[in-house]
Amino acid sequence: MERTRTRAGAAVFLMLVLGHLGNALEVPLDLAQPPTITQQSPKDYIIDPRENIVIHCEAKGKPHPSFSWTRNGTHFDIDQDPKVTMRPRSGTLVVDISGEKAETYEGVYQCTARNKHGAAVSNNIVIRQSRSPLWSKERNEPIRVQEGEALVLHCRPPAGLPPPIIFWMDVNFQRLPQSSRVFQALNGDLYFSNVLKEDSRNDYICYARFPHTQTIQQKQPITLLVLNLDAVNETVAALFNETDFFSDGSVEERKPTFLIPSGSSSSKMVLRGQILELECITEGLPTPEVSWSKLSGEFPDKRTSIVTFQKILRIVNVSDADAGEYRCTAHNRLASIHHTIRVTVKAAPYWITTPRNLVLAPREKGQLICRASGTPKPTINWAMNGIPIENSPEDSNRKVEGDSIIFEEVQTGSSAVYQCNASNEYGYLLSNAFVNVLSETPRVLTPANQVYQVIRNNHALLDCSSFGSPIPKITWFKDSQSSTLEGDPYLLHENGTLEIYVAQALNSGKYICVARNTLGIAENHVYLEVKEPTRILKQPKYKVAQRNMNVVFECKVKHDPTLIPIMIWLKDNGELPDDERFLVDSDSLTITDVTENDAGTYTCIMNTTLDHDSASAELTVVEQPDPPTDLELTDMKPRSVQLTWIPGDEHKSPIHKFVIQYTDSLHDHGHWHNLTHVPGGKTTAHLELSPYVHYSFRVLALNAVGLSDPSNPSHMYKTNPAAPDENPSGVKGFGTEHDNLMILWKPLSGLQANGPGLQYKVMWRQKDVDKNWTSVTVANVSKFMVSGTPTFTPYEVKVQAINNNGIGPDPAVVIGHSGEDLPVQAPDSVQFLVLNSTLAEVHWEPVPPKTVRGHLKGYKVYYWRERSLHKHNPHRVEQQLLSFSGNKSHGMLPGLQPYSLYLFNVRVYNGKGEGPASSNLQFETPEGVPGPPSFLRITNSNLNNLTLEWGPPNDRNGHLTGYILKYQQVNNSNELGPIEELVLPANKTSVTLPNLKYSTRYKFYFNAKTGQGAGPVITEEAVTIMDEAMPSRQADIATQGWFIGLMCAIALLILVLLIICFIKRNKGGKYPVKEKEDAHTDPEFQPMKEDDCTFGEYR
Repeated sequence: MERTRTRAGAAVFLMLVLGHLGNALEVPLDLAQPPTITQQSPKDYIIDPRENIVIHCEAKGKPHPSFSWTRNGTHFDIDQDPKVTMRPRSGTLVVDISGEKAETYEGVYQCTARNKHGAAVSNNIVIRQSRSPLWSKERNEPIRVQEGEALVLHCRPPAGLPPPIIFWMDVNFQRLPQSSRVFQALNGDLYFSNVLKEDSRNDYICYARFPHTQTIQQKQPITLLVLNLDAVNETVAALFNETDFFSDGSVEERKPTFLIPSGSSSSKMVLRGQILELECITEGLPTPEVSWSKLSGEFPDKRTSIVTFQKILRIVNVSDADAGEYRCTAHNRLASIHHTIRVTVKAAPYWITTPRNLVLAPREKGQLICRASGTPKPTINWAMNGIPIENSPEDSNRKVEGDSIIFEEVQTGSSAVYQCNASNEYGYLLSNAFVNVLSETPRVLTPANQVYQVIRNNHALLDCSSFGSPIPKITWFKDSQSSTLEGDPYLLHENGTLEIYVAQALNSGKYICVARNTLGIAENHVYLEVKEPTRILKQPKYKVAQRNMNVVFECKVKHDPTLIPIMIWLKDNGELPDDERFLVDSDSLTITDVTENDAGTYTCIMNTTLDHDSASAELTVVEQPDPPTDLELTDMKPRSVQLTWIPGDEHKSPIHKFVIQYTDSLHDHGHWHNLTHVPGGKTTAHLELSPYVHYSFRVLALNAVGLSDPSNPSHMYKTNPAAPDENPSGVKGFGTEHDNLMILWKPLSGLQANGPGLQYKVMWRQKDVDKNWTSVTVANVSKFMVSGTPTFTPYEVKVQAINNNGIGPDPAVVIGHSGEDLPVQAPDSVQFLVLNSTLAEVHWEPVPPKTVRGHLKGYKVYYWRERSLHKHNPHRVEQQLLSFSGNKSHGMLPGLQPYSLYLFNVRVYNGKGEGPASSNLQFETPEGVPGPPSFLRITNSNLNNLTLEWGPPNDRNGHLTGYILKYQQVNNSNELGPIEELVLPANKTSVTLPNLKYSTRYKFYFNAKTGQGAGPVITEEAVTIMDEAMPSRQADIATQGWFIGLMCAIALLILVLLIICFIKRNKGGKYPVKEKEDAHTDPEFQPMKEDDCTFGEYR
């Protein structure tokens, strides 16, 4: 049957699940049929001489076929050989080789299965005995070769069947190391691009493993002696009494040379589908590097590999596209060489179309097609019942046309088996296909009432395997529906299988398969149940646990309630340990008192009869490391020491680092401080020490869990006192009053003091004035006050550490200032520029730096609105401040009130405060847009007019020039009508709007304007009064008698229709096939469709 639709991506699924669609036609064995070969031995059959020979030949047919054999083209009389028996009801031969040589039965065998309807033949089965001959006796003399030369150690294994696998090992059965310099070729020989002194050994042994008999043969060991030029010099000099026979003992370098293949080009033929191996072996010094390229294209992805240290290019499953030229390039630092290999691809025959069995009714037509391809093109030969077709009896209803046999109006009794043989010089293909002439009513072979269960969103395949002659046509129906199942979501295959590509719950139900031909009809019922998928809703999560803790892996699952679930837990893909600490619940696994042996991967699997789901999580059992042990101090110097230790157990969590701590029993007894840390892979640390400290050390190990306990302390190590190595940090100079200088610093710790008697030498001088430093020495303090300084004067300051052993290094100089005072001068040349009604710009002349008397912070502008320029607005004074950081000379004053008089002044300020103010200046801002009207209200609402009243804006911001009133209608769905606009004079405070629609909502928009434009809008809504006559007219319709009667009639009609639909849907129906047959009896009658409750009609 033609497919009604195609599905993207279904090809892979159909290959796996519906592979039987392409198989030969199956005829039930209770019906007459020619023989069919069901099993046979491979064409090339290598036998083990230690076991009996079994040559398979199985076939079916009705009546059951008899069997015969040929051997090397002639009849093989089994009865004449007591060693050969044929299994009952089978053609399989069993040869007892006890006391016989297996090679006696080597040859070409062919089986024929025959009954009264025809004869089928097997392939030609070539029987060959496997062979694993011994290595020939040989004596290998030691091979002496000069260092740097190329060398080949030949293997030359005995010829076996199949060929042996070659490998090189030493006397201890260890594989010899290989590299780009030393490697094994495809023929098994061991190649050296150049030999080194370390290649000398006496156990180069070649082994041959024969896979069929699982035997290994060993070649005699080969001894290799590599001589360098110095050794050659000594030997030759002793013989010839010369002091230096060769002038130089160095090895001479060589350009690359090809060993396999030789020359610059070669060719290779490979068969389609086989493995192509191209080999490129070179010698030279230094060792050449090899690379590959294809001159006529790219290497095929996923089928190409370059192995044996780039020496071999391998392409698997060769196709015609792999033909072309391949280049091997070898190079070292002396030269580069190339070799081109031309690859041709031939092909043994392969099927394009395999002949398929035909079952034909008398007088039907049919065709056998046998198409094969290959290189060269195969020859097609036909045979009938094992006899070449040209030698078979004539049949006017049969015509051979090349790769096809066409049958016209076949007759009863013309059944036969036809053989197609496609062959070329590289092989052959043989296929049997019968033509069975039968008259048979349909039968459904699928078991009745079979239940198919499938998981939702998966494929559903409902089988309807049938047979009949003529071949039945398959149709499907569902439940009591009369329409055939065609189109989305159904797909009907040629063999009758109904596919639902994505099964859903609504697809569940009874399905009827009907097989029909000209002789009759058969049907079968099957059932489909679509189940919900099994899903793990909450997966177990990765756990890291410390020893003796409890661990819970959760695995919450949802499944179809009609399916029986089985939860299984695995550890490392095996069963859980038989231990009561493992507690399995319905949706969890609990492990109590975790031990290190519990670490691993845990998997929860929820199985049902149809599907399963699984999830895994790993458990890592960790612990804090054990403390390090055996602390030892070595390499002890005045300022350093070497500390070593032995790490404790990591407890399956690698140690990230070791932390070294110290305690100073002289200055800070009992308190431990971090000194340094080293990576976890180290067990020693070089420690830099300070003078005048009594050190004890300990080590802690850190892993992902945490810190270990501290190790036991080391022995005490005392360092001698010394002069300070550093001076106090954080030195600052600043004033707290206008006539002082405070010098501040961060004191040294006891560890930094380096010795007893720690003091600080504080030094200062006025910058660019004093040449000499004034100093004072203090102890146990961190600040010093210098009094009587001039106001805000720069000073150079420094602080030096001193102890009983000397003074510290020369301290760094820090610049500080004495205290600030208020500025003494106001800014000059103050000006302003009004930019618009809300923004003005102020300019001033910066004050001289000396008058600031401190750090200049910036300038402050004080400004305030003195009054409005409009007589109606009140007088208000609100002082505002804007600061401008740094040495600025101008600034902006934003947010001003339009149409107003402003005053302002400018002041400089420093860290102490503000200086005197400049003289007050004033400026006026121009007109701006007015503010919103102070109010808008509706004071009188009539049937068709409204009165609006308003108040002027609180902020007029200029002279009002009028008002703008806009209004529009608003309907019940809040849609707005067209806008009407009125311009009103400034002296009006109310307006009446006439000619409005009664009972209508209006929206009003109102704002004031000046010469600068209109201000912000305020809005209001109002409704005109409703006409009192309107509601009474609306109520009249609902009280009319005719309206009430009409509504009752409509309700009664709907009720009657619902009752009729209910009766029809509950009425028992006929099965779909019977309904169709009944429907065909009277084409004038169309029944009521139950699905849509519509009525048919009589025509």
